[in-house]
Amino acid sequence: QVHLEESGGDLVQPGASLRLSCAVSGGTFSNLALGWFRKTPEKEREFVAGVTPSGSFAHYDDSVKGRFTISRDDAKKTAFLQMNGLKPEDTAVYFCAADSVISVRVNWRYWGQGTQVTVSS
Repeated sequence: QVHLEESGGDLVQPGASLRLSCAVSGGTFSNLALGWFRKTPEKEREFVAGVTPSGSFAHYDDSVKGRFTISRDDAKKTAFLQMNGLKPEDTAVYFCAADSVISVRVNWRYWGQGTQVTVSS
């Protein structure tokens, strides 16, 4: 069983940066694709970014492309989401997800509990 635990959410001002972390335990980390999703009260959970098991390919939603960067550290069994140039519309609960392949759909097998990111002046 794979367990995911997010951290790093915070209240920040527009234009600020944050780095979210997702610690992974259980399973074989190097076989897992890792992803980030987000959800607001007004929207369904939506794909933000994903990275392949090898780390050689990453995919981003157009709304975050050029501002957010997903990465993984296999030695630490941790995934990261570096968020720069944050906007109020990035406010959401951010979820880490893991599965064997990347998908923009919410059908990933494993999920964390989420971490709140609030962007407000």
